[in-house]
Order: sequence, then structure tokens, then C-alpha cells
Amino acid sequence: MKPSKKTSKIVSLIYLFIFSFLLVPFFSIGIGFAETSQIVPLKTYSDQCIKIISALEQYHYLGKKLDKVISANIFDRYIKSLDPGRQLLTQQDMKAISKYKYRFDRDLKKGNLVPAYDIFNLYLSRAVLRLEYFLTLVKTWESEMDFDTDDKIFIDSEDQPFQKRPEDLYPLWKNELKNHIITKKLDNQENDKISESLEKIYTNRLKRLSQTNTNDVFQIFMNSVTTSFDPHTQYFAPRVSEDFDIHMSLSLEGIGAVLQNEYEYTKVVRLIPKGPADKSHLLMPGDKIIGVGQGKDGELKDTIGERIDDVVKLIRGPKNTYVRLKIIPANKTDSTTTISIKRDKVKLEEQSAKKKVVTITQGNKNFKIGIIEIPNFYIDFAAYHRGEKDYKSTTKDVQKILFELNKEKVDGIIVDLRDNGGGSLKESNDLTGLFLKDGPTVQIKTKHRITRLYDEDPSIEYTGPLLVLINRMSASASEIFAGAIKDYNRGIIVGTKSFGKGTVQELKPLGKGKLKLTSAKFYRVSGESTQNRGVVPDLKYPQIYKIKHTGESSLDGALPWDTILKTSYNAYRSLEPVYATLLEKYQERAQHDPGMIYLMKRIGLTNHLNTQETLSLNLAKRREKLDVYTRQELENENEYRVALGKKSVESLDDDSIKLKNPKEIMMEQTHYVMVDFISIAAKLGYGW
Repeated sequence: MKPSKKTSKIVSLIYLFIFSFLLVPFFSIGIGFAETSQIVPLKTYSDQCIKIISALEQYHYLGKKLDKVISANIFDRYIKSLDPGRQLLTQQDMKAISKYKYRFDRDLKKGNLVPAYDIFNLYLSRAVLRLEYFLTLVKTWESEMDFDTDDKIFIDSEDQPFQKRPEDLYPLWKNELKNHIITKKLDNQENDKISESLEKIYTNRLKRLSQTNTNDVFQIFMNSVTTSFDPHTQYFAPRVSEDFDIHMSLSLEGIGAVLQNEYEYTKVVRLIPKGPADKSHLLMPGDKIIGVGQGKDGELKDTIGERIDDVVKLIRGPKNTYVRLKIIPANKTDSTTTISIKRDKVKLEEQSAKKKVVTITQGNKNFKIGIIEIPNFYIDFAAYHRGEKDYKSTTKDVQKILFELNKEKVDGIIVDLRDNGGGSLKESNDLTGLFLKDGPTVQIKTKHRITRLYDEDPSIEYTGPLLVLINRMSASASEIFAGAIKDYNRGIIVGTKSFGKGTVQELKPLGKGKLKLTSAKFYRVSGESTQNRGVVPDLKYPQIYKIKHTGESSLDGALPWDTILKTSYNAYRSLEPVYATLLEKYQERAQHDPGMIYLMKRIGLTNHLNTQETLSLNLAKRREKLDVYTRQELENENEYRVALGKKSVESLDDDSIKLKNPKEIMMEQTHYVMVDFISIAAKLGYGW
């Protein structure tokens, strides 16, 4: 399906590419300083600061001017970026620096960065003191720490009040170190090895803090400024800008994961579809990396508190080599596991759309179901702009697949968009057109106007029953496609609520750095935004991902969901009469399906753990709790194995324990949902 000149022109003028939802700078700069000397801003930063503020006020979607409200927001974000766990600054400190809270609007427009550096230097001295205290305790913890008390620490301490005075911080620091030691003890490490490891860790951190420079401070502060407009608006200093370019080209060899800082941990934000980590089924968004080792047996280096760019360098490496990751899984809070992933490049051919055909028997009838998996929305822009007819694209590949599936006379088609983080807006529009006669597919609202993209080709590549499968990591272009199919009643949407990435970002050069800012929002043809709320499925599956830590709604300061006027489009007959019967059949089947029973128990166990607000610092209680969880997890695994006719295992470490992963279990259910959809729609007289 060739796009019209009008459509191509609109796409070229507006946004040829939707950034795969890069949530925060995946190379955030580490913070700290091991000397007492003060860090001061360079004169050139004043000019750069003025340019950044001018660009934000001129080009950001919100059209806001820097005022007292944003000034207070900058202050709060800056403090949170420096001391997210509220373990360094005190109420006394906050009282002293609060004079800056409503000054940033004036200071930044003048390029005055002194207040920001004053706050950083205050933070700095406390960060050094904390590490020096850790190093003192490391030498005496065996005799001075009692692991039989009922002390506790908060899992998420950002909501706790600041301590009153600096001397009140020492008990917090001691408990923090105590928890670190307990984690190592639960890994069965000997005391002398624990002491040796901790001394090395904190000495290295102190050394790295001494290397913090004025560039780092400027980067940290300016991102507190930019994210005060929205979390996708970021400033990339020259070195970080280079890393961003490398990331967007996907040319580096590694495991295919986007990372970010969360407190002192390195958190997995998303996995590149069909990358090594994604294919391993061992890592998932929300997991926290606390150690990295080289090779299958390499020593694990503790990465808690490490600069994220240093962690990324440890994880990257030549293809066909292994990297070991020690992680705190997203579905756990106080236990760790170690995984091994083989490095490789994310191959273009593996990112392409692929098909599969399955036959499902229901009653005395066989149903042939076509499945199209689309990892992202890709296009060879260079070939496209050169006018080449055979340029590589999602739409061209899916068009070919649909031709083949039509020849095979499938009864229905499933489009799998799970974990598809987006890509080309042009491809999202063109792909939608393969399933519709014609009409608008998405609305794009900037500060000044609303434009629309259209499918202007009346031909339809596939006219039969259609199901679109989404999950929490389906974002941006995926949500545009799913939203259009839903609004046109062209098919049913199944899965979990999508990510909610409904904004557009543009890169603007600023000197040697770059400013990525939000310049527009997407809206469905119905007028509903995809922002924040995402696309809600017609039939909902259990949520695997932890909502609190994934999706647009989890981002501090995310732009809200809203609506604009619906545009004119010709929808098919409403599918509402299908949903009730479809849900009833799904729920009845899920109650007896071994995979769904296993999955629901696993989710229930995870949800129970996630309700915890504190961690005990009693070693025996922690070990007992870990044993109970491990036993429950093993029981669940064995119940599933027995239901499938396989032998039980004695340990979760057993190599033979790998069965179907959650995505496979969900897909099996989707096969039957598709069959139900075909049958119910036929009885109700639907025809496509």
C-alpha cells in the first residue's frame, strides 16, 4: 500500500519517527565528590543555560514560561535527584536552602547557576561523610552489629520525612549497611569475604566521587530543569549526547536493554525486542541490577551506587561472550538471583515482522489462526527518501505476510504487539491502512494546530476477524495502531493496558549538546489521548508487570490524559455485543488451565511481596521469609509441572525447570480467545 503524496508530506513535515519510548536518560550521571573543595560552574554554562530555557519556553508542547510554580518544581526534583532516599539532607539543610526554591525562574533566565551549585556542594559533603562512615563500620561490623534485633528499613524511603539534624542520619546509614550485609549473608558469603568486598566497594565509590566535576553537576541540574516540564524532556551534555546517538543506532553489542538509575540501583526500563535479554526470558523491566560479572564464571562486581554509564560499560562487550548479572527481580523485594546472558547484536532480520500459523480444535471443527508478531515499527528511511520501491518497512513485510496468510485461508489473524515500544509514525499509519478501507488513523496536536494522518488507499489487505494483543510495554506507535483498530471496531484488543506514551519528542542541537523536548501529543480518531492512560483492552489479561514501576503513569510529572474533538471517520459495527460472552468463556477456561492457574499464583505471590513497606534487619527472620517464599514458588512450579505430565524438581535451580514463560502462556490463551471471537461474531451475524 503506497502512501499518498499528501500523507507523505504531512509525515515529513511533522514527525517521521516516534522515539521508542526512552523514559529517562539511560546514561544518567553519577553524583558525589570525595574532597571538600567546592565545585563551581563554568562561564560557558551560563550561556548554555539561557539557551536551554529559551528553547523550552519556545518549543515545548505546554507553551509554559518559567515561573514560580516551575521554579518550585525544579527545586523539588533537584533535591530528589540528589537525595531520593532522604538519607543525606536534613530538615536543617532544607530550611537553609529553601531560599532558592522560588528563585530559579529569575536565576536561570540570567544564567545564574550559583544556587544550584551551592545545593550540590551541601549534598556533596554529606555524601562523602556517609561513605567514610561506611568504611569505618566495615572494619568493626562483626563485633558491633546485632542481627537479632527487630530493626527495619523502609523499602521506598522517599515518602519518609527528612531527619532533623545531621547526627540523626547515622542510624539510617548504619541500617543501610546492615541491610547490605544481610543481602550478602543470604547469598551465603563468609564474613571475611563480606568485609573485603564492602571495603573495596566503598573505597571505589569514594574515589569515583572525587572525580565528579562541574560538567556532571550541570548535567544533573539541567535535567531537573527540563523534566520539570515533563519526564521525556531531557538535556544531553556532549558525552551523554554521543551515548544517546549510539543507543538510537542500536549498533552496540550487548544484551539489548535500556537502563536507568533508581536510587543506588541500576533498573531495567525495557528490553529491546528480540535482543539477547528478551530472548533469554531471564530479565524483565523492573529488575534491579546489583552486580555484573564477565563470562559464565567471572567474579561478580557489586554495582550498587555505581554510575550508570560505568555499569553499562561492564554489561557491554563482544558478541558471543557471556555477562553475568546479579539482580533483584521486579517480583521480589529482598532476594537476589544471578543470571547469565550471551551478548549479541540486535539483528535487523530478527526485528522484522514474522508469521506463524496454528490450528486450534474446538468441538468438531478446526480453526486455522495466523499470528503476526511485530517487535517494532521500522523503516529504512534513507532508501525511502531515495525513492527506492523495495525499501524495508513494517508495512511492506506485513503486507507480504497477509498475502501468504490469505492464500492459506486462515480463519482469523492475531497481531502481537507485546513489548513493541514504537518506532516510525509513518509505519503505524500505513500498517493501520492494511486493515481499513480509508480514513484518519491518528490526530497530532502541537501548541498551534491539530493535524491528522490518513489512510487514503481504499484497498484492504485483510478483511477477516482481527485480534490485537498488547501489554504494558506496548507503547507509542503500537498504541496508535491498537487505538485505531479499537475506534474503528475493526477488531478486538486483548491483553493488559498499554504503556501510555502519547507524546512526541524532537531533538534540537544546543551547542555540542542536545535538547530532547516534547513538542506534540497523539490523539485517537475518537478524540481520546493515548497519553498516560494508554489503550485499555476489550478483554483484560492478568497484569505481569508492576504498574507502579512501569508505564507512563509511573513517571513523575507525566503529562495527563485528556481529549480533543473526535474527527470524522466511518466505524464498523460495534463489537460491544461480543465482549460479555467472550469474557465469560475466557474466565471459565482460565479457571481450569494449568498455565493460567500457575500464572495467577505467581502474580498473587508477587503482589503479596509488593505490599511490604519495610524490610526486617533480623537475619533469621529474613532467611525464614526467603525460605517460605522459595518453598511457595517451588510448590507452584511443581504443581504446574505435574499438570503438564512432567516430573517434579527439588530446586528452583534445576536446569530442567524451564517451562513455558508467561508470554507463551498468554499466547496460548489468545489462540482460544481468537477462536471464541470468530464463533461468537459469526453467530451474531458479523461479516468483514
